Amino acid sequence: MAVTVFGVVVLTFMMAMYALEHKGRHFIALFALGCALSSAYGFLAGTWPFGAVEGIWTLVALRRYREIARPGT
Repeated sequence: MAVTVFGVVVLTFMMAMYALEHKGRHFIALFALGCALSSAYGFLAGTWPFGAVEGIWTLVALRRYREIARPGT
C-alpha cells in the first residue's frame, strides 16, 4: 500500500512539474527530480521497464535543464 501511495504522489508531482516547465528552468529540474522518483517507484513496484524508461527521462530532462542554463541559449 505504501508503494502505491508513493507512486501516486510522485507521478502527480512529475506531471505537475511537466505542465509548469514553460514557467522557468527550475521547473525542468523539478521535473527531472519527479522522473527520478518515479523511476525509483517503478523499481520498487517491480516494474523494471517503467523504472528504466523513467530513468532515461530523468537524463533527458537534466540535459534540457543544462542546455537552457548555458549563456547565450
